[in-house]
Amino acid sequence: MTLAKDARGTEDPYVPSERRLERERYKRARARRATAVAALSTLVTGVVLYLVVVNAPGWQRTRETFFDWGYAREAFPKVLEGLWLNVRLLLVCGAAVLVLGMLVAVARTLRGPVFLPLRVLAAAYTDFFRGLPLIITLMIVVLGVPALRLQGVTVDPVLLGGTALTLTYSAYVAEVFRAGIESVHPSQRAAARSLGLTGRQALRHVVLPQAVRRQVPPLLNDLVSLQKDTGLVSIGGAVDAVRAADIIVGRSLNYTPYIVAGLVFVALTIPMTRLTDWVTARTERRRAQGGTT
Repeated sequence: MTLAKDARGTEDPYVPSERRLERERYKRARARRATAVAALSTLVTGVVLYLVVVNAPGWQRTRETFFDWGYAREAFPKVLEGLWLNVRLLLVCGAAVLVLGMLVAVARTLRGPVFLPLRVLAAAYTDFFRGLPLIITLMIVVLGVPALRLQGVTVDPVLLGGTALTLTYSAYVAEVFRAGIESVHPSQRAAARSLGLTGRQALRHVVLPQAVRRQVPPLLNDLVSLQKDTGLVSIGGAVDAVRAADIIVGRSLNYTPYIVAGLVFVALTIPMTRLTDWVTARTERRRAQGGTT
């Protein structure tokens, strides 16, 4: 039994009113109905899609070409071995993208005429690499740099592909950071300066922590996209998950390994996507409650 204190500080038994109990029963019944309707509609949709696919005229040929269990078993260990390269690229490129993106964002928000060249260069960088398709950036870097035959410059397709990914995604992340920096009210910087902090200290200890915290959801979305696009380094010959599947496809002329590689990437992406959704929902709840962002 729940106990509540009255005005004198003594504990009295608390009994919910009949109206409140009825309201709680109604909410539970409504939640059960909503769950049942959602499960039924999902089941019906799944059955309809299944019947449409399996009754299609070309389903038998499609199943043999894209869903062959024998080729799936052959491709799975090789795809997993190649996936380790994608994971390493994600970790290294993700860290490089965050650092370079932050530097470009700070350069774009520097004040004063003396910093005009930096602001112009940072703006040109973001405009160029956000407008240039990633696949073209990869081709230029992975195929063009080795053609120059520069002394001391690597020709490793993994390093060159990672460089292309970093250049492109840093431009996007820089704009995310810049939006966060500009969303911090100028009074925050003024208050920091009034306490004796220099402009650099105010940026580091006051502005940037708030900007990064506000932009965590879009940053995670960019990392999810980077996680998928690491598969594009295969165009330079790097044996990642996609290239491992491509090798088997080229030998067998069966496309099941592509399905295996796609499912592996989906399984790798889902945890990051759910984390992004959770962080976004948590941020929205804190804002709705008037908490700090």
